[in-house]
Amino acid sequence: MDKKNVLSVKDLNKIYSKKSKPINALNNLNLDVQEGEIFGLLGPNGAGKTTFINILAGTTIKTSGKVNVWGFDLDKNPRQVRASVGIVPQEVVLDPFFSPKKLLELQAGLYGVKKNNRITDSILKLVSLDKQANNYARSLSGGMKRRLLIAKALVHQPPIIFLDEPTAGVDVELRKNLWENVKLLNDQGVTIILTTHYLEEAEKMCDRIGILSNGNLVALDSTKNLLNKIQTKKVTFKLDKPSKIKNNKLSSLKILSSKEKEIIFSYEKNNAVISITENENFMEILTKIFTNSEFKNKIRENGKKFLNEYLNNHGIASESLAAQLVKL
Repeated sequence: MDKKNVLSVKDLNKIYSKKSKPINALNNLNLDVQEGEIFGLLGPNGAGKTTFINILAGTTIKTSGKVNVWGFDLDKNPRQVRASVGIVPQEVVLDPFFSPKKLLELQAGLYGVKKNNRITDSILKLVSLDKQANNYARSLSGGMKRRLLIAKALVHQPPIIFLDEPTAGVDVELRKNLWENVKLLNDQGVTIILTTHYLEEAEKMCDRIGILSNGNLVALDSTKNLLNKIQTKKVTFKLDKPSKIKNNKLSSLKILSSKEKEIIFSYEKNNAVISITENENFMEILTKIFTNSEFKNKIRENGKKFLNEYLNNHGIASESLAAQLVKL
């Protein structure tokens, strides 16, 4: 059964008028987002991602085009469109003297949600802020403030949530926690539209990805199909001890950078190394790991233990290296 489109955009344009030269922030944008998916809008700064969100939020007026959200036309039913979406801004915007509970109650009131219909306590529990419900917002950690922004976007129970670069400038641990929160929301049926310029984030989170560049949609496909189009891949290894690598004349792997505890190399994913010798050096081992399907299947089946034993047998005892290779 095909899922319905909860967001449909046709020939959307936004032109900012400047004295010197008009700027096309969005140029004939066409895309559909399906119910229940995590859709990624990828692109560098200035690509038009935030402009797109601002149009749906009502803070920016589109120049032309059609936008339909949850069955409502933006031109004919702007209030219903805004009621159908929750927006998590990139900047942390919170009143430091309000508690999370009071902030959510205030936000619900602004959306016209009656007191007996509010789910403040449930939302706080969902984002793991129930224990901090009555603390001042200024006392919360950076990760808690980010989760509170997500909570604010949920007070009117919208079917669609927009996350505008939610992990910009945050550390690795906080990023992982935010990913878990987003996945949890999606599991409960909420459609997620995520804007980001982090390739890793889009790859891990999104079912489909659209790529914006200078206001133009240059690619739109499933995450898997887009990744399959990438012929050359670059991998960076952080090693737990120094390792000296010589750039062998192997067609499959090319060292881009080699330092004591960091190695960066590229490889062509469709190349394969068939011959395996007992006296393999490090480069040959990496070649086999990344280009030999039988070897990769063994890693998937037996995981880190198998790879650790293999590396140790070849004189390369590196827990961190093994752990990273298993993930790839």
